[in-house]
Amino acid sequence: MVKDDDVADDIFQETFIKAFKVIDEGRYTDSGKFLSWVLRIAHNRVLDHFRREKSSRQVNEAEAGYDVIGTLRFAEPTTEDMMVHSEMEQTIRDLIALLPEEQQDVVRLRYYSKLSFQEIAEQTDVSINTALGRMRYALINLRRMIKEKNIVLS
Repeated sequence: MVKDDDVADDIFQETFIKAFKVIDEGRYTDSGKFLSWVLRIAHNRVLDHFRREKSSRQVNEAEAGYDVIGTLRFAEPTTEDMMVHSEMEQTIRDLIALLPEEQQDVVRLRYYSKLSFQEIAEQTDVSINTALGRMRYALINLRRMIKEKNIVLS
């Protein structure tokens, strides 16, 4: 439906995580319609994707060549911006290093190597569901650590 393998992989991941979360929270009731329920979640994710695409196609003043304030700050990152970005990246790397090894591998392959979940599954010799599950737990653990350490990422 989206005609882009990477976007389709992302939507598949979002669908899987949403379904897993609902089941994990005990909100899913088995009425023999599991497949149609999961397909509805996927369909809604596809619609959300197209809505985001539609709203992001609007051209803002900077893209049209206008700079309201008349500075280069919005076009070029400042030294301070680069330092903050570098510190944030290092903080994230440090947090990833605290994850279990299997979760570290999936995060690195997905975000740093830009592999699809199918490619991650093949490279780590696990099923795609296992790769997705490891990513889910990695994200949960990262969010928990960020909250526990009161880290602000912006």
